[in-house]
Amino acid sequence: MGRILISACLLGQPVRYDGTARPLRHPTLARWQAAGRLIALCPETAGGLPVPRPAAEIEGGDARAVLAGRARVLDRRGRDLTSAFLDGAHRALALCREWEITLAILSERSPSCGSDRTYDGTFSATLRAAPGVTTALLEHHGIRVFSQYRIEAAEAFDRSLRT
Repeated sequence: MGRILISACLLGQPVRYDGTARPLRHPTLARWQAAGRLIALCPETAGGLPVPRPAAEIEGGDARAVLAGRARVLDRRGRDLTSAFLDGAHRALALCREWEITLAILSERSPSCGSDRTYDGTFSATLRAAPGVTTALLEHHGIRVFSQYRIEAAEAFDRSLRT
């Protein structure tokens, strides 16, 4: 019975940039939580960012470019948060290695956790098909990441690991 990394905000922890949570109610998550399989983490707070904090977006490229040092994560005021985002992503990876996690459920649209879509760096609410920094790092190391909108796919992947 493997552990699953999950964004802390999806379990109701008020760690999002605006001090809120994004609690996710789903029977699969409830079953995994009851079985003690979920390991909650907010990469942004793990990287040292406060709650609340100004919204942040990836500027100058995508998350892979951030990992390669060719793009940055900036908050709405223009403050460079790249090092905090990288630190949080590496803490998530360390947690996955510690618990031998191969599956994560992370919050879509987040510059850290987005798996399919993140904001484009213009603070105009425009989304692009690109992962967040933590997702990009985890996927680079073979950890499958699903958004909260793809729980059924995550459950199917989890079943495939056990067959």
